[in-house]
Amino acid sequence: MSTHDRLLIIDFGSQVTQLIARRLRELNVYCEIHPYQNVTDAFLADFAPKAVIFSGGPASVLDEGSPRPPEGVFALGVPILGICYGQQVMMQMLGGRVERGHGTAEFGRAYVTPSAERIDLLKGWFAQDREQVWMSHGDHVAEIAPGFTVYGTSPNAPFAITADLSRNFFAVQFHPEVHHTPNGKTLYENFVRLAGFTGDWTMGAYREEAIRKIREQVGDAKVICGLSGGVDSSVAAVLIHEAIGDQLTCVFVDHGLLRLNEAEEVVAMFRDNYNIPLIHADESDLFLGALEGVSDPEVKRKTIGKLFIDVFQKHAAEVGGAEFLAQGTLYPDVIESVSFSGGPSVTIKSHHNVGGLPEKMGLKLVEPLRELFKDEVRALGHELGLPASFIGRHPFPGPGLAIRCPGGISREKLDILRKADAVYIDQIRRHGLYDEIWQAFVAILPVRTVGVMGDGRTYDYACALRAVTSVDGMTADYYPFTHDFLGETATRIINEVKGINRVTYDITSKPPGTIEWE
Repeated sequence: MSTHDRLLIIDFGSQVTQLIARRLRELNVYCEIHPYQNVTDAFLADFAPKAVIFSGGPASVLDEGSPRPPEGVFALGVPILGICYGQQVMMQMLGGRVERGHGTAEFGRAYVTPSAERIDLLKGWFAQDREQVWMSHGDHVAEIAPGFTVYGTSPNAPFAITADLSRNFFAVQFHPEVHHTPNGKTLYENFVRLAGFTGDWTMGAYREEAIRKIREQVGDAKVICGLSGGVDSSVAAVLIHEAIGDQLTCVFVDHGLLRLNEAEEVVAMFRDNYNIPLIHADESDLFLGALEGVSDPEVKRKTIGKLFIDVFQKHAAEVGGAEFLAQGTLYPDVIESVSFSGGPSVTIKSHHNVGGLPEKMGLKLVEPLRELFKDEVRALGHELGLPASFIGRHPFPGPGLAIRCPGGISREKLDILRKADAVYIDQIRRHGLYDEIWQAFVAILPVRTVGVMGDGRTYDYACALRAVTSVDGMTADYYPFTHDFLGETATRIINEVKGINRVTYDITSKPPGTIEWE
């Protein structure tokens, strides 16, 4: 069990529940999200939260069988904050009354004005007499529960902010966690302060605790780690190595679909800088042979995923006597694998983990990052001394360049793609744009075009440049390069990369699952 003060977020199905956790983690408060149906009185006793937050959700408290927290949560004697649906369920369960819309529904930007009395929850609010908030409710509170007082109203929410100060119960109709409630983080900061949190969730403290847990779990057994060269598996490997030294062996499967010089950089970093036992499995011939003639993107993914498992298992056997498999599983993976509705877990893409291997090989899992969000993993990487240039790298997909090469794959096309991508990323770095962009890459298109270079005719490939911005990975928009940048980059690629004579820029906006080209 964690030694940190813990806050429990009971999830009622809001699309932005993860943002609540992000806001709290930014305040150095450790919290966990659990779907309401898993939160029983026994769970509460075991978790022992120092405070509780009820998330929003799509249901109506007026519907039969609508989500509810256990009655026992109100008897814990800890501060509770209800948000949107969380406010309504709190009012309904504690003796208030909720009604359906009738003209009081509110969606989008709204403004809350304060009552005469100010409370600690609202310190730093209402400097301008009103605060912008983000509303998203159809039902509304018609009568607050006994003991509650109103501390803020909006045109369509007369009980926008309510509190029972004697019990430290607070409830707001809006969403403080979203970007469109600009002062929302201050409200959360006030809540955790009055709940007595000390802000002890730091990466330094996490590092020490994680090392202790790894040693307790592993003992003197051997551990193997599937190293992709990405940030998550690399941070996990360095952390585990710090805990158990040479009991860890990393297996780096090089499928021949990596970026220019990437395999050499990964191997050098781990062998030279960290002296971590590493098996470099160069299986590029195997993978590229299996992918020959394959053009369907999903067949490519499945082929690569199956071969990866087979190859990893073969090389892991060289370690001998390993009892544990290390993975770079993150907290969003854990949340996404627990269905809010209680149904089956969602499928995580095959290249994001080594699914099926632990059972197949009889191994137990070590997942030291499963409590962390992505930016916390990067902070832990800094804490462990990984190079900043490595930690801040853009995401790279497990199937690698195979899905940036629509249509059939060949060594020639992969070589052209590697060189073009290297020029593009170099341009982005030269212009100081790398950290502004969430992900950027080149895709080589399955068409050839006629071009004139000098006095000669060329018949070469076209390539597309892609660059997207994203705040939380939930949505992505194209990066607005200047025409000068695009012109300069296209000229460099055409001049420096033999095999490409035309460059385009893709400005479509996509959800993250389709950011990659295929």
